[in-house]
Amino acid sequence: MSTVTTSDGVALNVVESGSGPVTVVLIHGWTMDHASWDLVVGGLAGARVVRFDLRGHGASGAAPQGTATIARIADDLAEVIAATAPTGPVVLGGHSLGGMTLMALAERHPDLVASRVAGVAFVATTSGGLSTLTLGLPRWVAAPVLHAEKLINRRIARFRRPALMGKRTGYARPGVRWLVFGKRPVPAHIAATAAQVGRCNPANMVEFRNALNEHERVHALPVYRGVPAVVMAGGRDRLCTVADARIIAAALPDANLLIYPGAGHMLNYERAEEVVTHLNGLVAGVRPLAATG
Repeated sequence: MSTVTTSDGVALNVVESGSGPVTVVLIHGWTMDHASWDLVVGGLAGARVVRFDLRGHGASGAAPQGTATIARIADDLAEVIAATAPTGPVVLGGHSLGGMTLMALAERHPDLVASRVAGVAFVATTSGGLSTLTLGLPRWVAAPVLHAEKLINRRIARFRRPALMGKRTGYARPGVRWLVFGKRPVPAHIAATAAQVGRCNPANMVEFRNALNEHERVHALPVYRGVPAVVMAGGRDRLCTVADARIIAAALPDANLLIYPGAGHMLNYERAEEVVTHLNGLVAGVRPLAATG
């Protein structure tokens, strides 16, 4: 593990592995950390892999006031790429908030995308619409559930240390199972997901939840046109739906759209082999370019 310190002074925990002419950079989802990609990394071949914990997540430093935003973590991503992979082709993979970060990267750093990005995977993510989230429930049921979430978040935001939440992760497992997993999840995957939630900075977690509601970036997606792309969605995803995936794919007409009917939101656990296959396909497609470029 190493550290990249951002331009505004946040120490980001970075994990690098593997080797090869292509660098794969993986960005995790909201309340997760780099460990959410563990099952995927082991199957990637012929590439360097860079993962990092977003600010306020995992072992990275907390987000200073006003910086728990998708725009800021897109800037962090650009700085991590500059520090860890300053040359050569890059394949990007983003899960959930990580995929939204890739859209913000295109919005804020289009030259970086045009000059360096040789493949992109949008995994269980959305280009917007989270302010009207229903969790797959009828609106009359979803409204009180989401209101309760707001009340709980107000309490969580008072916590300043992840350890205070970490002690409660056992209680969180039933909710995690219902919210982000599909049919027949593996108990160890639920436990790993809940543990990552427990490592997230509580106040930052709530601030990023508000940022999700503000995310509207379908306009940024065309920056990735011409870049080999994969869009993956779980048919039982309550957070980023198949309809969301279709919107992304419509903005990227050459993208490969893949839908997994029984899966939920955590495709990097539930369908890790498929995620590996498609990331390896993106890497394989840029190897000739890497060899001659």
